[in-house]
Amino acid sequence: MTPSTDQQRLQALLRYKILDTFPEASFERFTRLAANIFGTPIALISLLDEDRQWFKSHYGLEATETPMHVSFCRHAIAREGVLTVLDATRDSRFSTNTLVTDDPGIRFYAGAPLETPEGIAVGTLCVIDRIPRRAFRETEEQILADLAAMVVNEMELRVALKQLRVAGGHDRSEATR
Repeated sequence: MTPSTDQQRLQALLRYKILDTFPEASFERFTRLAANIFGTPIALISLLDEDRQWFKSHYGLEATETPMHVSFCRHAIAREGVLTVLDATRDSRFSTNTLVTDDPGIRFYAGAPLETPEGIAVGTLCVIDRIPRRAFRETEEQILADLAAMVVNEMELRVALKQLRVAGGHDRSEATR
């Protein structure tokens, strides 16, 4: 990523005011659904800030963040479409990555960018397995991309609801002042 692209991504992400927030059932549903649709033990909604990958939702994984330099998602947001890694141990980009060589032992990864309405990727919805897998079919890529678009719609809805609350004087933070 170039510095200007990175800065745009950070500005777009910060607009959502979602980093380091508590778990929310709506986002938990997306990761649970993705894991079950694709039959993977792990699914994540990952958001990328300056130096880390933070998980808004993490199904099948205890960690809530990882350093940016080991993030598979940083590769996924740097390209168009779904990034699929069939066997990370055989992929030169990931074979020495600690997420591959140590816990959680990633072998298969498929990540769809979370793109804002302006087309800026701020993270991914990804599914992960500890065993290598076959290539995703086109329909599977489309399903993952559709779910990722729904995650962004949920993020946009949060922003719109916050704006409505503030405009209507019903924002909890405003009420306590």
